[in-house]
Amino acid sequence: MSSSPLSSSNLQTDTEKQRKRDNSRYFLSIRTLGNKTPFPTFTSHFTLHTSHFALHNTKSSNDINNSLTSLSLFLTPMATRFTLIFAASLLLLLLDCCSGSFIGVCYGRSADDLPTPDKVAQLVQLHKIKYVRIYDSNIQVLKAFANTGVELMIGVPNSDLLSLSQFQSNADRWLKNSVLPYYPATKITYITVGAEVTESPNNASSLVVPAMTNVLTALKKLGLQKKIKVSSTHSLGVLSRSFPPSAGAFNSSHAHFLKPMLEFLAENQSPFMIDIYPYYAYRDSPSKVSLDYALFEASSEVIDPNTGLLYTNMFDAQIDAIYFALMALNFRTIKVMVTETGWPSKGSPRETAATPDNAQTYNTNLIRHVINNTGTPAKPGEELDVYLFSLFNENRKPGLESERNWGLFYPDQTSVYSLDFTGRGAVDMTTAANITKSNGTTWCIASSKASQIDLQNAIDWACGPGNVDCTAIQPSQPCFEPDNLASHASFAFNSYYQQNGASDVACSFGGTGIKVDKDPSYDNCIYMRAGSNKTVTSNTTAMSSSTSSSSQKGNSTLVFTILLVTCLSALMHIQRY
Repeated sequence: MSSSPLSSSNLQTDTEKQRKRDNSRYFLSIRTLGNKTPFPTFTSHFTLHTSHFALHNTKSSNDINNSLTSLSLFLTPMATRFTLIFAASLLLLLLDCCSGSFIGVCYGRSADDLPTPDKVAQLVQLHKIKYVRIYDSNIQVLKAFANTGVELMIGVPNSDLLSLSQFQSNADRWLKNSVLPYYPATKITYITVGAEVTESPNNASSLVVPAMTNVLTALKKLGLQKKIKVSSTHSLGVLSRSFPPSAGAFNSSHAHFLKPMLEFLAENQSPFMIDIYPYYAYRDSPSKVSLDYALFEASSEVIDPNTGLLYTNMFDAQIDAIYFALMALNFRTIKVMVTETGWPSKGSPRETAATPDNAQTYNTNLIRHVINNTGTPAKPGEELDVYLFSLFNENRKPGLESERNWGLFYPDQTSVYSLDFTGRGAVDMTTAANITKSNGTTWCIASSKASQIDLQNAIDWACGPGNVDCTAIQPSQPCFEPDNLASHASFAFNSYYQQNGASDVACSFGGTGIKVDKDPSYDNCIYMRAGSNKTVTSNTTAMSSSTSSSSQKGNSTLVFTILLVTCLSALMHIQRY
């Protein structure tokens, strides 16, 4: 199993040095309770990372094209011309309506204790993850994801740039050996040519665009250039200035490499890929960067003095700095894609912000922010696809303790902390091996051995992040009496248990819950059972990210239906004449 191409100790050291070199500071205005006060912030927020992974929403219009084409056959030539006009307009509107941001995950392999690729593929499918990024074109991984429906972003390591940039035949051979044997059974949708090359100690930036061009040419020979997009990933260090966002600018020392790359991206409608880590900005400058601002939890707004735009989180500010840097060079049509972001769950003693709670908070808020298509202050509603870093903790990554603790899962496939890809709240991400469905009707109640503190904590979680409706255990409600923690916990535990498929893990609550086969209902206090209609939104990660946007898609369908009916009515009217 090959390791990530970015996991060298040299890269770690080089990136850390680069972060320290960029020591310029700027002052922001923070709007707090109506008052404006000066607030210094960190200028460039850098990244460093190796192996990673991800998910996306496919948009297909073949059925619509076929329907409109068939309709045109029955109309007069004049009406047919109108059909083409209407069809083109309708398709553009439809694609715009149905577009949506997606969340993906980076699958890095800089570890010696990870599960086999086939088990990883099962884990990914279990949690309905639709988009995964890997850092090479490992044969075992490509085979494992065949016929899963998961879309893969694969990579050309920096070590292969020289070969692919020198001769077209090398790129043709790489594509023939690394992609074609597995495509389309394995849904490869992106190829990243090089990764954070400006951070590499052996700067290979001059090789990137020639290698990208050769890979694209190889794809064109096979007619795959529209199905598989080619780009390259960058750290935020590619900017010389990131605050205020409106002053975002690319580092002039990279001009020889960036200008032809941006021209390539614009011409081929490929995204500008960026790795963004607000964690590093806070870790390296905690006195100047608010933790809440880095975690999407800020109660105040940071004001861009040039545009007046208000920022409530660092992620948006960093993304807009990229947008403004692109616009400054007159590249206004290139979309931005975040190919890495996340928060570590553990760190060295000085990395006090690297905790499971902060990691959960950052990723939960980020997912909600992305899935809701919030966009950024400079690009409200703009689609922004994001890959979380990373699927697993990776024990072979060099550097501080945090470098080995970015994962959503431990190598044994148990979750590091609770996370919900739907953007609705926190849930426990368990594996198929940990899920055992009840055959008969069972309920979940509080264990008589549980301590009062543990029960209270469990109730707080179930009635909060667990999304359980705990109205029934409030004063004057049917399940309030007997007024004790064990009784209240039993009701909350069972509600969560039934809402989440009555699985063993849904009754764990840290060992304070137990399953019983006797209905605990009493008087007017009715305990939910499997199949009951009295449920709230299910909190399982088996729900894909598309669930949270289902209402948006429903509205899109309604809009499209209205447009289609209008179109047909107009055509029928034209036909009469």
